[in-house]
Amino acid sequence: MQFSAILTPLALAACVFLPALSPVCAQGRDSSHYDEAIGDMAQAYKARDHKRLASLLPQVRGYILEPWGAYWELSARLDQASNAEVQDFFNRYSGTYQEDKLRTEWLLQLGRNRDWGAFNREYPKYRMLDDKSVRCYGLLTEHLANAADVNAAVMQTWLSLKEADEGCAAAAEQLVKDHSMMQAAVWLRARLGFENDRLRVATQAVGILNDGWVKNVADIYASPAKYLNDKLTALRPKTRELVSLAIIRLAYLDPEAAAVEVNHLRWRAQLTQEERSWIWGVIGKRAALKMSNDAVGYFAQGQFNHMHEDHLAWAVRAALRAGNWKMVHEAIAAMPPAMAAEPVWVYWHARAQLALADSEGSRSEALGLLQSIAGVRGFYEQLALEELGQRISVPERPAPVTPEEREAARNNPGLNRALYAIQIGLRAEGVREWNYSTNLHERGGLDDRGLLAAAERACQAEVWDRCINSSDRTKGVIDFDTRFPMPFKAAVLARGKQIGLDPAYVYGLIRQESRFIMDARSGVGASGLMQVMPATAKWTAKKIGMTDFQPHQITDRDTNIAIGTGYLKLLLDSFGGSMPMAAAAYNAGPGRPRSWRNGPVLEAAIWAENIPFNETRDYVKKVLSNTTNYAALITGQPQSLKARMGAVGPLDATVPDTSTELP
Repeated sequence: MQFSAILTPLALAACVFLPALSPVCAQGRDSSHYDEAIGDMAQAYKARDHKRLASLLPQVRGYILEPWGAYWELSARLDQASNAEVQDFFNRYSGTYQEDKLRTEWLLQLGRNRDWGAFNREYPKYRMLDDKSVRCYGLLTEHLANAADVNAAVMQTWLSLKEADEGCAAAAEQLVKDHSMMQAAVWLRARLGFENDRLRVATQAVGILNDGWVKNVADIYASPAKYLNDKLTALRPKTRELVSLAIIRLAYLDPEAAAVEVNHLRWRAQLTQEERSWIWGVIGKRAALKMSNDAVGYFAQGQFNHMHEDHLAWAVRAALRAGNWKMVHEAIAAMPPAMAAEPVWVYWHARAQLALADSEGSRSEALGLLQSIAGVRGFYEQLALEELGQRISVPERPAPVTPEEREAARNNPGLNRALYAIQIGLRAEGVREWNYSTNLHERGGLDDRGLLAAAERACQAEVWDRCINSSDRTKGVIDFDTRFPMPFKAAVLARGKQIGLDPAYVYGLIRQESRFIMDARSGVGASGLMQVMPATAKWTAKKIGMTDFQPHQITDRDTNIAIGTGYLKLLLDSFGGSMPMAAAAYNAGPGRPRSWRNGPVLEAAIWAENIPFNETRDYVKKVLSNTTNYAALITGQPQSLKARMGAVGPLDATVPDTSTELP
């Protein structure tokens, strides 16, 4: 890959933004051969080309991105590396992201090899603490040393993982062997595997208890109805949990059939109340994901205190859709305290109390809940503010970054490496190192003032995503200038005025789509500021009269804005001006919101909360929240999120459905 021809201008620009970062910039030398060498190393690492990495490493000595080159070279052959080589790397690059990144991989290898002596020597030096498999190995060593009761910590970590994991499975297996962890916890893990369509999760868990049951679990996964029918005449010992798995799998495939099965007399005596309640939670969740009117009834047949957190979340959503405020209140009351404290559930808890209030005390408690989250930080915080009779305004700006704070950010080696990597095209590496340097390199990360200085620095370098990311992390202050920047303002405002589209809505969407990265490209092929798919770009260009459009133009700023805003306006018009529905259509395609609108007329916040796709649900809320804050910035006037949300319901039969024409 010829990095030098493509990236030299960016590298030179980086030296302007990042003076004295390396001998290359400090001496005013052309950095192209360094940039090309590190680019080649990045490609060799992806291919795990050990020889190529070893031959290139000497070429990046003394270069600002040397730690990346050294990390790639050693990481690619870590399973063959000696402890001395690894320790030399740790010493040479002490304090860097790359040191901690390699330590994560080394700890995982030591854990897999059951080298607990070396693991225990290395684990206290691990700063990131974000790898759950490493955490489980660490807990296992504590258990083996009789240093602590780690049962609850292992269980919590293991159950939170969506995929099969060797570290946590190893810890759970040892705890079960030593009679520290109850077998019920292992069955819970297997249930979650089936509920989330992860067979390997379930077989790994059940295999801890009995290798002979693994085939039973695989058979149940393939045909739960057949397994249940086969049990009519011959119930073997220890099959109660397997029956639960079978009905859970059936619920995933056909919730209506599972509802009939769990009520059958042959299972009532065998299944415990806890098992039946969990199964009803799965059935209710699967029905709620289909927006079925039966969901509330399914949830009501179980006991909330026996359901999983995810079941409780969907019980609230289904109850909101049905207008059942009593169930909303009961499901939130059953949530673990940390979950119930999340703004989404605090808001709906308060709304339920207001709807059910039969005394001044109940109303006062509800208002207190709203006041505890009200603000401009996010969707539910903004809704809470409006419930209290206030509007969304730009908060008072924090004190400007001081010269000392600015200098600290300027001299931060991790931020320097991150910006340089991003400038020469190694965005993924730069983003990871930036996040580490602002949030993980020390316990607690940078304080608010440090984050504001980092955000300012990223904005000045026009690395907008890191500017926003750093500003978003402040806790005690909010700086709208860096949290909601407006690059390309003249182009966006002019385009919005030209086609009658609110520029705040455009900015709200771009901030969520690409964070203003012009060459952003998603895993499914969407490109540019507004992340437009190739087929959509071609169709929209023709629709808006852009007759000379060529596919390669989609990352051009003005072309991308023209096509993205054109498509957004077509979506908005086709959905009757509904911003939530147009945003959902932009993310998930217009066909899905057409079906999601069927049913009762709903407050749009309730409609959005019931969107069955996690990504789209989060997307709609963030786009509308962003939009409201951008509107406050652009107009200088207080704004209403509720007014932008409106209501969502079935299409009026007298109005033509133009959304069917959209790609």
